[in-house]
Amino acid sequence: MRRLLVTGGAGFIGSNFVRMVLSQHRDAFIVNLDKLTYAGNLENLGEYLKHPNHKFIHGDICDGALIKKIFDEYKVDTVLNFAAESHVDRSILGPKVFIETNITGTLTLLEAARNRNIHRFVQISTDEVYGSLGADGKFTEDTPVNPSSPYSASKAAADHLVKAFGHTWGLKYNITRCSNNYGPYQFPEKMIPLMINNAMNNKELPIYGDGLYVRDWLYVYDHCTAIWKVLTEAAASELYNIGGGGEKTNLEVVEAILQRLGKPKSLIKHVTDRPGHDRRYATDTTKITKKLNWHPTVSFEEGLGKTIDWYLENKQWLANVVSGEYQRYYHSMYADR
Repeated sequence: MRRLLVTGGAGFIGSNFVRMVLSQHRDAFIVNLDKLTYAGNLENLGEYLKHPNHKFIHGDICDGALIKKIFDEYKVDTVLNFAAESHVDRSILGPKVFIETNITGTLTLLEAARNRNIHRFVQISTDEVYGSLGADGKFTEDTPVNPSSPYSASKAAADHLVKAFGHTWGLKYNITRCSNNYGPYQFPEKMIPLMINNAMNNKELPIYGDGLYVRDWLYVYDHCTAIWKVLTEAAASELYNIGGGGEKTNLEVVEAILQRLGKPKSLIKHVTDRPGHDRRYATDTTKITKKLNWHPTVSFEEGLGKTIDWYLENKQWLANVVSGEYQRYYHSMYADR
């Protein structure tokens, strides 16, 4: 039986991965470590909290003693590091926690893993480490790393640490760099759930600048299947880009949400841009397609429909996560723009 340590498994992508693995792979036991910050939520795991092949532990990846205990007690043979502070806007407001979690936390996991003959250490990264593209071209695995926000810089540093542990100590690792994810259980600081929530409540939809920033959108389930492919089929030390092939401007995404919900475009409000905003991301997935025969299965149009329907059907989940701290954060981000 595979014995997986999944960090950040109560967050958006991590919880979707845990759900997928436990529902499809009976030979996997998951130790799920999550600090339960504002974006970590046990409600995301639902009935899987009590699954016999799932053990949830509330803790911090920076806690070296706890990490060692987990490795020893549960005989962990695989690490999938989803745990991260991940919101660019928050990294601009306060970069320190991004350094602590994304760099120091990854280092703590690596130090525990290097002394054990683990099957694989999979670092879940982002295409944002590449920086910004012009009107043409796509990021490949050979694109030089050129991060432009505290968030992407912290993720790039973590990627370099993983590679260094592989080179220096022979740690078997993979790194995946995904494009923008969306889908169920995403905390509504990120663009798509934020816009869905505001539109549902007839609130203004704040769009940075001219709204023509381009992102490649990846449905979260497709991302999870790609990670599993990398874990189970990829050679060690390989890096893979994962994208959905759904390039859209932010304005196109917001207009599609409004149309789906039957809301007027007059709800759109262009606000002052954020500092250092990358103009365009686009991800070349040729490598993972050819080597691992992975393809995204959910188009942007289908995925957006599924996502909107999920939020409409889970209004109580949404109400629970947008109270308190979220309201203070939202006011600080958009009130004066």
